[in-house]
Amino acid sequence: MRDPQRVQEILQSMMKAGSNTVQVISDFDMTLTRFMYNGKRCPTCHNILDNSRLISDDGKVELKELLDTYYPIEIDTSRPVEEKLPLMVEWWTKAHELLVQQAIRKDMLTTAVRESEAKLREGFQLFFDHLHEHSIPLLIFSAGIGDILEEVIQQAGVFHPNVKVFSNYMDFDESGVLRAFKGELIHVYNKREGAILNTGHFQELRTRPNVLLMGDSLGDLNMADGVHDMENILKIGFLNDKVEERKQSYLDLYDIVLIKDETLEVPNAVLLYLTGNK
Repeated sequence: MRDPQRVQEILQSMMKAGSNTVQVISDFDMTLTRFMYNGKRCPTCHNILDNSRLISDDGKVELKELLDTYYPIEIDTSRPVEEKLPLMVEWWTKAHELLVQQAIRKDMLTTAVRESEAKLREGFQLFFDHLHEHSIPLLIFSAGIGDILEEVIQQAGVFHPNVKVFSNYMDFDESGVLRAFKGELIHVYNKREGAILNTGHFQELRTRPNVLLMGDSLGDLNMADGVHDMENILKIGFLNDKVEERKQSYLDLYDIVLIKDETLEVPNAVLLYLTGNK
């Protein structure tokens, strides 16, 4: 924490207001899911598909080439976001076109997720269940694939009614084959637009001006931009990769930075505090 005093003030102010004024806004890949497990990288929503039997060997090679080209750009702190934006759009668009070419079947997604090495962070059960018990809305903004993301939460048994997902959803034809992706593209750096496009949704949450925001990239910091009359926001950042070169920028922008932490212990402690379970 760069300013522990400020974190304490935000927490006390949020607790005073009561948990019925709180909403949680979170990224998914590498924030709610693990970055590493047993020394091995865990897959993102896109990786789950890329590594599955639903993608041909040639498709896998092309998707890997895209990752190797664009991921270093995404996490490069020396490049301004303006410069990265068109490149991220390019990456996601090419990846989605490649996936459409694979004629993926809807009924195979469950198996792809089950056979994958996707893992929610340790402590996920308490996190999701506690939010549900206290009727605290959880909004997930993800540049991943909504259908896969929902399947991961579903298979973990924690897809409760208080969870709302904003992501890239697949569009299947009547025979259940992927033909396109729906709506506007959501990528790492335009979650602000996603948030603002969904202000109708935030409208329903008018009585919840206190936000716990969780992300693993600097692009995630804009996810709460659609929240009206915000009173307090506590930002928790997971710094998983390239720690030394990115640490300062994370400390400048997130209130709490968790370095190589594969658990939800800190968010859970915050939630328990806010709901009076000290």
